Amino acid sequence: MENNINYAIETNNLSIHYGNFTAVRGVNMKVERQKITAIIGPSGCGKSTLLRAFNRMNDFVPGCHATGELLLQGENLYSNNVDPVEVRRKIGMVFQKPNPFPKSIYENIAWGARINGFKGKMDDLVEQSLRSAALWDEVKDKLQESAYALSGGQQQRLCIARTIAIQPEIILMDEPASALDPISTLRIEELMQELKKNYTIIIVTHNMQQAARASDYTAMMMIDDQRAGGVIEFEDTKTIFTRPSDKRTEDYVTGRFG
Repeated sequence: MENNINYAIETNNLSIHYGNFTAVRGVNMKVERQKITAIIGPSGCGKSTLLRAFNRMNDFVPGCHATGELLLQGENLYSNNVDPVEVRRKIGMVFQKPNPFPKSIYENIAWGARINGFKGKMDDLVEQSLRSAALWDEVKDKLQESAYALSGGQQQRLCIARTIAIQPEIILMDEPASALDPISTLRIEELMQELKKNYTIIIVTHNMQQAARASDYTAMMMIDDQRAGGVIEFEDTKTIFTRPSDKRTEDYVTGRFG
């Protein structure tokens, strides 16, 4: 089937509700494999809520539920027979602030792999994951030291390595560089370009330059008159930033709005 070949994930009229309130309404997206898709838009328009819907992180919020479809390889991830833990193994997540475990650098990588049933040689997995996150050369001589001894940028790359170790298909990143300095931010963006050779990446960012630099496709979100967020435009990034079809997108990316 064509959609299984070309797209990593698809949404059909996906809406996210908190009790009776609809936070995100009617999202239709086809996210291409091994590309970086950015989700942009003003604060409060539901970007992080939408991102967390992709791996069912919103399940942890009392009263939050989704309607519509979220398809991974043709299977609706919100079907009753789908295990959310398995969803999160296939779709990893990197958060806004680096959140390493209070363990050694080595154990930060090994722990998640271990509980997910990894049976191979752990030393090799740890090295490979840290190499993939462009961190190995900086930490190879201090693997037993606390992850908290690393800088903020290194901690965020460690969190990316930890996500890679579980061998997901898709990596979600929620403002992964917002707490970092410009040099660390650039390293994360360079890392994303390397990672997309093997993974599909979906990133939420407030940084317009980052979206323009780092992503292949961009989804523009806005709030409607009922206070629900929705995707008003979804195109390749160059089109969104140079020839958007919606005036609200143009106003936002040029700084006249939001």
